[in-house]
Amino acid sequence: MNRHLFDLVNLPRTRIHFLAGKAANLERACSDYERAIGRAGGIDLQILGLGVNGHIGFNEPARALEARTHRTRLRPATRRANAALFGGRASAVPREALSMGMATILQARRIILVATGAAKARCVARMVEQRVTTRLPASFLQLHRNAEVWLDEAAAAKLSSRP
Repeated sequence: MNRHLFDLVNLPRTRIHFLAGKAANLERACSDYERAIGRAGGIDLQILGLGVNGHIGFNEPARALEARTHRTRLRPATRRANAALFGGRASAVPREALSMGMATILQARRIILVATGAAKARCVARMVEQRVTTRLPASFLQLHRNAEVWLDEAAAAKLSSRP
């Protein structure tokens, strides 16, 4: 995130916060993160990517979604998709991660979701054109009053109505 975003934008380091994924007490790290968001007055801008299975922020498809920042088990598809960050080996990708919960994400004042590539096209179409479901966490963005979806041509290819 630093190399690809924060080192390139004019944002004070005091406004950048990461989850402490290597903390000794991960549950405490999650609750501390939620408190820090509250002390900061909430999230002004939430930038998200879209997982090939419809996850956002590592909120994996499930019968129920966690509301607040939490520890989560990553699905094999998510681990494979992140393998490039770990020398191309899915086995090197951690099995668990910390993630903001869906309520935390949806309380941001503005959300931008970025999706690129043909591998995301089916998910994009479901996210935008079908009903809200915990089986496709990104679909919850339909409920947000100020969410934008930024797509390349390949990711937009399966939308039924395209500009």
